[in-house]
Amino acid sequence: MAEFSEILGYEVLATLGVGARSTIYAVKNGDGELFALKRVIKSSPSDQRFMDQAILEHEVAQKFDHPTLRKSIKLIRQRNFIRTSEVLVLMEMVDGITLEKHQPDTLADLCHVCIEIAHGLGGIHKAGYVHADIKPNNIMITGENDVKIIDFGQSCTIGTVKERIQGTPDYIAPEQVQRRSITPRTDVFNLGATMYWLLTQKHVPTLIPKGGAGISLRTEDTCKSPMELNPEVPPALSSLVMDCIHTEAPQRPETMTLVADRLEIAARQFNRREQNGANDTDDGAKRNAS
Repeated sequence: MAEFSEILGYEVLATLGVGARSTIYAVKNGDGELFALKRVIKSSPSDQRFMDQAILEHEVAQKFDHPTLRKSIKLIRQRNFIRTSEVLVLMEMVDGITLEKHQPDTLADLCHVCIEIAHGLGGIHKAGYVHADIKPNNIMITGENDVKIIDFGQSCTIGTVKERIQGTPDYIAPEQVQRRSITPRTDVFNLGATMYWLLTQKHVPTLIPKGGAGISLRTEDTCKSPMELNPEVPPALSSLVMDCIHTEAPQRPETMTLVADRLEIAARQFNRREQNGANDTDDGAKRNAS
């Protein structure tokens, strides 16, 4: 349950999550429509960046209309005298579970999910933006097995050089750590690191090691491929993931369309292998019967 029964005329049904200076509620309007409402309260001057992030999330989400990208509907600023004391963002309700908690059961399902993610990211790039924080916790899987990309708080226009390092250590691209230009290939790396974890249950070595031990260097030969760690992974999928997480951005696939196309090839390779395995089993059963 939530600690409020109503916020700005919206009935509060439950608390969905709590983050840095923010809380997300499930709310309902007078017509019975369900929404997610993010509330960020400014308690001190240092909280301003969290408010700015919520405002940015809304402004970025207004730039595109894609079924895989969570919609942001309204931005509300609450003022205390002349200063904004809190920000509320009314968003599309996504009834689902994060990819971190609901991982695909099969490689075919994994390919389907990642193809949808690639299409959604392609929509962001077409609008001139980069998500810049793709990870399993920012991807929702609904009951219909549809995909929703959420959290545009670190998004930026293509070519942005950020003033500080932003990203999630286990999925962060080298250019994010080195504060170089953020491009669609940054999202390619983040998605590649996500696929790597889904396939191997291990994280890609990044320039910010887990545990915050400081910046480290990684060469391509120090990272085992997914098929080395999981023999079930077909070569085409393993090769794609390794290309996506290349430390040099120009060596990664240039667009999400290319990533999606290669995922389609990997899915077909996986399906053929499954069919051949089924045929071998049927043949063996026939030989034993005879």
